[in-house]
Amino acid sequence: MSLFFKCILGVALLAVFVEGHDKVVVCYYGTWATYRSGDGKFSVSDINASLCTHLIYTFVGIKDDGTVVSLDPYLDLPDNYGLGTFKKFNELKQQNARLKTILAVGGWNEGSAKYSTMAASATLRKTFITTARDMVLTYGFDGLDLDWEYPNQRDSTHGADDVNNFSLLLKELREEFDKYGLLISVAVAALETSASLSYDIPTMAKCQDSNDSLLFSMPVTGKTAMLKLERAQRAVLKVAMAKPFRYPTTQLYAECCPPEKLVMGVPFYGRTFTLTDANVNGVAAPASGVGLAGQYTATNGFIGYNEFCNKLKTETWDVRYDSVAQVPYAVQGKNWVTYDDPSSLVKKVEYAVNLGVAGVMVWSIETDDFHGRCGEDFALLRAINTALA
Repeated sequence: MSLFFKCILGVALLAVFVEGHDKVVVCYYGTWATYRSGDGKFSVSDINASLCTHLIYTFVGIKDDGTVVSLDPYLDLPDNYGLGTFKKFNELKQQNARLKTILAVGGWNEGSAKYSTMAASATLRKTFITTARDMVLTYGFDGLDLDWEYPNQRDSTHGADDVNNFSLLLKELREEFDKYGLLISVAVAALETSASLSYDIPTMAKCQDSNDSLLFSMPVTGKTAMLKLERAQRAVLKVAMAKPFRYPTTQLYAECCPPEKLVMGVPFYGRTFTLTDANVNGVAAPASGVGLAGQYTATNGFIGYNEFCNKLKTETWDVRYDSVAQVPYAVQGKNWVTYDDPSSLVKKVEYAVNLGVAGVMVWSIETDDFHGRCGEDFALLRAINTALA
């Protein structure tokens, strides 16, 4: 499963509360779900704007010269009979006047090279910042989510220089966005081994010294989510083992993100594995590789909650409970799936609230049971809001 932490620097500015509680609920929206078929299709019109305080639109990208551009003009823009989803997304604020909308740039598929090259050049940084600002303002977003995955990693063109260049980019981006009262969020690596390669944490911590409009998002890829924030329990994903994941330590970011400014993220999907032996099927059973794909998301090793809850209704699965991770998992022959349901999410949220964090973030709303095929619509989001209240 994927876990997230988001550091909110200035809760007063960002906490635009939903009904029933005063916590932050940050919802990522994967726009590609517009193209899915049947019950998997999820358009802006399917979003329930009353269940989130912040909605993040994913993704736009950049050109080689640093210019921020739409990656799917037909979907995003109204030109040439396009769907104009930018505009429709921001019109959701008519349904929830306190909703904030954020435009995400980057993502895994964008890679690291273009961002490495851009951040190394004062001219390209300026182009990136001004075109990002213009796109955000033109279409009515309230801020930008910078999702460079990752400085000094993957296909980076400038290697270790990315670390300082990233800090400089953030500083300059803030200086420009502050003029317009715009929010900035940043997706950063969570595992210490990765984060230490990409970021100058003390420099990033200085974000507390200026205005309150910067968030840090910390995603972690793993399987199931543990209710412990201890360094000793952090694990690294190994395809060969169907084994629950622990929450990563927040120690690395502690100087930047005290608990009251953290938002804990939770996944709306499960991880699937193929067992080596169908008869050896408990927690930590050996697996030969990733498992089945969801009907709509169509990615081996991954299944949306909406896809899997329907499988549990229509197929025979042995559903079990991991008392250590406090999450369900299910077995069917050699198929092994670990996932979160409303009950396990409530426990995570209650645990997070007891730690004093500001709220919860989700990836991503289009894999919730938004049609209510397995019960109440948006069962996961509603469970989160109920627990926060």
